[in-house]
Amino acid sequence: MLPSENRLRRREDFATAMRRGRRAGRPHLVVHLSGGTDPHPVGEPVSPPRAGFVVSKAVGNAVVRNRVQRRLRHLVRERLGLLPAGSLVVVRALPGAGDAAYAQLARELDAALDRLLGGVRP
Repeated sequence: MLPSENRLRRREDFATAMRRGRRAGRPHLVVHLSGGTDPHPVGEPVSPPRAGFVVSKAVGNAVVRNRVQRRLRHLVRERLGLLPAGSLVVVRALPGAGDAAYAQLARELDAALDRLLGGVRP
């Protein structure tokens, strides 16, 4: 489960990440990243990176969509430390994601994040 402070919930946040952010596409995923610079002045608490997921009916039936979303949520949770403070990430699953293996989704997510973050990994 993704911690509460790291979840995107509002439609406006999804729209911000998808419209204003950078995008990296892979065969089964599209990752949108917005932000990366902390908009808070010194002295204010730093907002953590937040992530949201879009898994449409094109991916499969409800069972397949929920499985894909659980896998993506788990993968993103492991990579939250790589994301800049205050950033918004939206991971959109493409139709073939329901048939993809967990390891393949992990490789594609890593490749997309590497591209969006400029190849800088701690």
